[in-house]
Amino acid sequence: EEDLLNDVCREVVERWSDSQVVDAKEEKEDEVQAIASMMEKQARIVVKPKEVSQEEKQRKAALLAQYANVTDEEEYPFPALLGAVRDTLFRNTNVEDVLNARKLERELLRDEFQKKKEQDKLQREKDKLAKQERKEKEKKRTQKGERKR
Repeated sequence: EEDLLNDVCREVVERWSDSQVVDAKEEKEDEVQAIASMMEKQARIVVKPKEVSQEEKQRKAALLAQYANVTDEEEYPFPALLGAVRDTLFRNTNVEDVLNARKLERELLRDEFQKKKEQDKLQREKDKLAKQERKEKEKKRTQKGERKR
């Protein structure tokens, strides 16, 4: 029985190892199949070229022709005018815009502060008058009370 048991165990181990080899082969085949399907999908994806209208082609050709006529050796007909035009066309106004915005904001804050200051002053005057009126009323009431006694 021991020999039979050893034979059975050996056979079970052999079949198990054979099945593992077959599973590994199947997994590799599945991976290869997955990669092949991905490559097929990518091959099917076609980037459509951008269609350029005839008008755009003409505009581009005109611009290229215009720039092709001017070379580096040629001198511009009005260099002073060109410099002025370049300054006005390409002047960076970001810094000026930011500074003007800050200046405007400061002026607005200054005006608001002045208004608040004047309102506070008027309120203090009103409070002072109200306090004075209360004192006068209290004084009159005490005078009436003294007369009645």
